[in-house]
Amino acid sequence: MRPASPFHRWRSPMKPPLRTRSVGTKVSEAGFAMLEERARSSGLTLSEWVRDVLLAAPVEPSAEAGSEVVLAELLALRSLFLNLSFRADKSPLTEAELRGLIERADATKLERARERLQAARAASKETQPEVEDGGMGS
Repeated sequence: MRPASPFHRWRSPMKPPLRTRSVGTKVSEAGFAMLEERARSSGLTLSEWVRDVLLAAPVEPSAEAGSEVVLAELLALRSLFLNLSFRADKSPLTEAELRGLIERADATKLERARERLQAARAASKETQPEVEDGGMGS
């Protein structure tokens, strides 16, 4: 079997494949400083850190949707738990009352999850400098 390239035969099987392609973008001074700091705090060079972050990014865009669903379910459970805890020292719930609590929690869970995620994203943007794409994107 022939090597894929003339250089392949000199590379040790333990070494990673040669990196021959590059990806680039332009950022502001503040954005660059932020990226450098993140790389430094990870103990990596800027190039290594950026490569790791890009290659570790989720492939499917539904990753955030999955987070939204999980948060929605947690909020519904929280609502049910609080309502049941509040009623614990009173008369037992009827089946109809319990179904009503479940329906109410289910009816509002996605909207509440979206609101919380949106608030968290807004708070995150306030604390991070904006990174420009320099016209490299769409």
